Amino acid sequence: MELSALLAFAGVAITLIVVPGPDWAFVITAGARDRIVLPAVAGLVAGYLLLTAVVALGAGPLVAATPAASVALSFVGAGYLLKLGVGILRSPAGRLSAEPVSGAARSLARTFRHGVGVSALNPKGLLFFLAFLPQFARPARAGSWPFAVQLAVLGVAWAVICALFYTALGYTADRALAARPGLNQVITRVAGAAMIAIGAVLVADAVRKSGLVL
Repeated sequence: MELSALLAFAGVAITLIVVPGPDWAFVITAGARDRIVLPAVAGLVAGYLLLTAVVALGAGPLVAATPAASVALSFVGAGYLLKLGVGILRSPAGRLSAEPVSGAARSLARTFRHGVGVSALNPKGLLFFLAFLPQFARPARAGSWPFAVQLAVLGVAWAVICALFYTALGYTADRALAARPGLNQVITRVAGAAMIAIGAVLVADAVRKSGLVL
């Protein structure tokens, strides 16, 4: 794979990742409320690697071309974000530190699973990967990497950039807000509300695609 294409991809990826979205809301909540950044980031990265595998193996276009599957994925992703957002608003203050070791371990695993859901169940993420990754891959020819391998490399590069940026973001939220309970609670509630708003937009989009609008 050409280094110039990989560097160009990295530059565009960075400009897109720094734009706030559901990933931001989830990581900030993990850092400010729960103070468990790494499992949250690891979950997001695992979700993006799953999307990369789906696209690289060729299943992505099949899902995107099947209206029922696309609508179903939209509803699932929207429902997941709504569930997380409501949960954050109902419990804005973290309680991890007061839990026993076994309870803390369950919280870490739950945070990881939530991170996977936020990135992997986002239908916009799958459609974005389908449209974005192939632009930086070159058609396979003699001596070049197979097209699927190039897509996989680009997806891994995206995941690495996400890991670096969101780790820094999460720990910044942790250190900046941990000593400010009032601001911490406000930011956490804003993050929860953002998840609900994004989920609502996804629901509206899914309803429009399904033809359920009267």
